[in-house]
Amino acid sequence: MEVKLAVLADYSNVSKEGKLNLLGIFDVIRARSFPAVYRNMQLVMILEAPSSEANTDKNVQVRLMDADGKRVFEVGAQLKLAQPPPGEMIRSNHIFDLNNIPFERPGDYAFCILVNGEEKGRVRLKLVKTKQ
Repeated sequence: MEVKLAVLADYSNVSKEGKLNLLGIFDVIRARSFPAVYRNMQLVMILEAPSSEANTDKNVQVRLMDADGKRVFEVGAQLKLAQPPPGEMIRSNHIFDLNNIPFERPGDYAFCILVNGEEKGRVRLKLVKTKQ
């Protein structure tokens, strides 16, 4: 399984036709003071696997890490991969709603995407302290 797309966004959804819609993609958050809490964001991913992985289970975890390698939080889900149409890859859209995420200090952070314990992708995020 591969991560074909992974971004942070203000909002996203999947239409009834299966189209992934993204609004407000970002990789920097500015805050006046720290610790800071970011109220609402979404981690949006497209995961893809060959049809040979159909009908298998995958454990997907997202870990937010700070610049020192300290885990800020972790969330996970168990996925059952469906059989795709003949000749096609297994492809699925995933939206993780992330609310009230605490950031202790400015600096570099990363959302690490793991599938069955193996890192498959990373979304970088920078927290910047702004002047009052």
